[in-house]
Amino acid sequence: MVSKLNYIKNIESNNFFLIAGPCVIESEEETFKIAKEIKRITDKLKIPFIFKGSFKKANRTRLDSFSGIGDEIALKILKNVREELKIPILTDIHTPSEAKLASKYVDVLQIPAFLCRQTDLLVAAARTSKHINIKKGQFLSAQSMKYAVEKINKHGNENIFITERGTMFGYQDLVIDYRSIPVMQEYGYPVILDITHSLQEPNNSSGVTGGKPKMIETIAKAGIATGVDGIFLETHPNPKNAKSDGANMLALDQLEELLVKLIKIQDACR
Repeated sequence: MVSKLNYIKNIESNNFFLIAGPCVIESEEETFKIAKEIKRITDKLKIPFIFKGSFKKANRTRLDSFSGIGDEIALKILKNVREELKIPILTDIHTPSEAKLASKYVDVLQIPAFLCRQTDLLVAAARTSKHINIKKGQFLSAQSMKYAVEKINKHGNENIFITERGTMFGYQDLVIDYRSIPVMQEYGYPVILDITHSLQEPNNSSGVTGGKPKMIETIAKAGIATGVDGIFLETHPNPKNAKSDGANMLALDQLEELLVKLIKIQDACR
């Protein structure tokens, strides 16, 4: 499925693939800075790479939380990154109309975890013929995700990724059940582990989600050892200044060292 993406590189390496980028598009200059650095690292390490960036954040706790710089503006930035750097692009969608809009600019449409049961959204995404990344809801079992997958493939789209991003453990924590990875791989599509969102601390009284970025390496190593097909993570040059999800992001200057370690673990497991 990954090999079908336009601009995807380094498939012949048989490394896990990486979906990475900022949580949300903040500016064109910063977006290019992040994309260029990840491209440099992944080309050096021969890792297939998909750049991610949300053109809009619709699922914010507080009304005053940053949600984006404007839909068309952000989507055009993503398109510019795609065309100038020759890398595939992923972005989130929240409504059927956004599926149609975003499909004009990007290669992969991502269904947020909270929306993975929204039939109209999944069907609209499927009909674009784009690759679809469905994030497993924090409230769903791995077994239940087969029905989300069916909503896509029964509308003629087999370009599917499934992403594990943790399960609610009480109100303010998430845990990863690594058994979910082989279970979801049985559906016949690549399974991705979302490292950074799995370390969120949701439902804080402040209305701002927290996180445990010191655990990123631990979670990532376990995922590779379990046999995930891909890794998803959000990264930023200065997470403390990020306008969304900074509390659980990986600092951009730590990315290369982490990926080197993950390749070594993958090689050892083979």
